[in-house]
Amino acid sequence: MRVFIAGLLVAAATITGFVLNAKYPGLTFASAAPIFGEWQLHVGPGTPAAVLIAFLVYAKGPELAQHRFAVPIAYVTAVAWTFSLAMIDGWGRFVTRLTGEHEYLHEVPEITDVPTMLKEFTTRILNYQPDSWTTHVSAHPPGATLTFVALDRIGLGGGTVASIFCVLVGALVVVAIPKAIGDNAVLPFLVLFPGAVWVGASADGMFMGVAAVGIYLLTRWPLLGGVVLGWCLFLSYGLVLLLPLALVALWRQGELGATARRIAVALVGVLAVVGAFAIAGFWWYEGYELVKVRYYQDVGTPRPYWYWVWANLAALVLVIGPAAVKGLRKDKWIIAAGIAILAADLSGLSKAETERIWLPFAVWLLAGTARLDRRWLIAQAVTALAVNHLILTEW
Repeated sequence: MRVFIAGLLVAAATITGFVLNAKYPGLTFASAAPIFGEWQLHVGPGTPAAVLIAFLVYAKGPELAQHRFAVPIAYVTAVAWTFSLAMIDGWGRFVTRLTGEHEYLHEVPEITDVPTMLKEFTTRILNYQPDSWTTHVSAHPPGATLTFVALDRIGLGGGTVASIFCVLVGALVVVAIPKAIGDNAVLPFLVLFPGAVWVGASADGMFMGVAAVGIYLLTRWPLLGGVVLGWCLFLSYGLVLLLPLALVALWRQGELGATARRIAVALVGVLAVVGAFAIAGFWWYEGYELVKVRYYQDVGTPRPYWYWVWANLAALVLVIGPAAVKGLRKDKWIIAAGIAILAADLSGLSKAETERIWLPFAVWLLAGTARLDRRWLIAQAVTALAVNHLILTEW
């Protein structure tokens, strides 16, 4: 029943989006609402590869999930799945995802002095200034941009490397999540994650992988996990909503004292990163307040809240797929991810594009798929293939 209701939600959001776009062009800023992209039936060199990988995961995935090398096999397969989906749109589109005028790499050549960049970062967030940052640089803390600056400085610059890097890091979810939840049965569903459509390639795919690794590390080494999640705060302001997942990772049932100590140790790691950026000249909260202003200077104002507050959830359904909807249950990881998603949705700061910006939270909703049979893998693959072939996505 819940899958049927989710399907109705997607249908309602799609039909309403179509009507809005026909009557008020440009209002939703998403021609294929609730997905940010354009309706365009197409195939590409990645089509046969994606179909083949989906079939192999369906045929062998559940058995291989119990193999001694299950995790590395799953990681390689997830990378291949993501690349094949990206190649449906073609190599040229893949390698230019992060090089456009609104993207991170547009600013990289200008950044020759990182200390000065950090000190002046907040002064360039607001729009309509001669030196305003591009849309994505201004909308995120400097850690995201610094990641691509670092790649450039070590000789790995350009759109090709940046896009591949996002895929390789994003696929780390198939390593981190099974270890965090303690169940390899989820591996085939993580491999065929429909959200991989937006991992290849968007920086949010990279954020997803880093965040998943940080949450996993919290379950084993709280200090190291705290450092990684502290870095996440400087990849995207929205990743502060990882808090519910972090608390689940740190919680020890019936051991309040041990839990408190683990939280304290993790906070030391987080604060070390926050403090380092503050000393360098960037204060996170100041940046966040300015980004809220920038959001409403741009697409935040015309996009109607009344539509996106529920259409966002329709986009989420397409990201996680029918299997994740079927597997929703009273699981601590799912509840924590749900709280984060609900907070982001109601905030009004996530109107549209949630298919990419919620990847770090959405992927945890797949925790419940471990109990499903292999038939649901077909539903996941069909969802990803349908979206990627029917819509020319912007991310």
